[in-house]
Amino acid sequence: MDVLRRNNVTITGTDEGPTVVLAHGFGCDQNLWRLVAPALAERYRVVLFDYVGSGGSDLASWSEERYSSLEGYAQDVVELSRALDLEGAVFVGHSVSAMVGVLAAQAVPERIGALVMVTPSPRYIDDEGYRGGFSTQDIHELLASLESNYLGWSSAMAPMIMGNPERPELGQELTDSFCATDPDIARVFARTTFLSDNRADLKGVEVPTLVLECSQDLIAPRGVGAFVHESIPSSRLVTLEATGHCPQLSAPQATAEAILGFLDTLRRTA
Repeated sequence: MDVLRRNNVTITGTDEGPTVVLAHGFGCDQNLWRLVAPALAERYRVVLFDYVGSGGSDLASWSEERYSSLEGYAQDVVELSRALDLEGAVFVGHSVSAMVGVLAAQAVPERIGALVMVTPSPRYIDDEGYRGGFSTQDIHELLASLESNYLGWSSAMAPMIMGNPERPELGQELTDSFCATDPDIARVFARTTFLSDNRADLKGVEVPTLVLECSQDLIAPRGVGAFVHESIPSSRLVTLEATGHCPQLSAPQATAEAILGFLDTLRRTA
């Protein structure tokens, strides 16, 4: 199948400047970028897509073997970048997609020239000298709950992940997005996400990188962003005055402004 149809690719914006690729996280799809994409599209070419197994992608192309590791998702990005003949694109990855971007940039460095990591975490489980925010028991209980009752897990967890209780419509939107995902696919993606450890991969990042963290985030708490920043010599860390794990929904203007500021810097130094 054609890659662009397989990954439900949408292209907007202008042909000026670098191409900006917006990548969603677990349980989401490209629709969660809708409040940020128009601001970027005023000055840049913007590519949105759904990973295989998410949103409007071709579900028949999904396989547990391929998508049981983040390399499978990175392969989606590699194939997409080749299909679009991208050169020096800026990959904006939300949550687990930040690490997918790291892997893709190392695989095809000529096609991805910069990274924006939105609420990234290279490892969710605490380790000696590292605080990811969860114990091993926490993660195994989370996965067990997800696997036993995915819809119930989604209804309970999505508002906590969104982290804006005074704006329940945001939590409901994330709940709806989670619930629209096939439970079997979600189970595999969740294990791939929450059991991953990409800390060592960060040291191989050589492209300009923007790390965006939120002031309060249950999934990627403060300190994780600093770890990512310190692990990537060519990175800049920005803390958004936003709560929750999805600032593209809870603080879209601040998120867009931070990304645009980074893009403008890239153009000035090109």
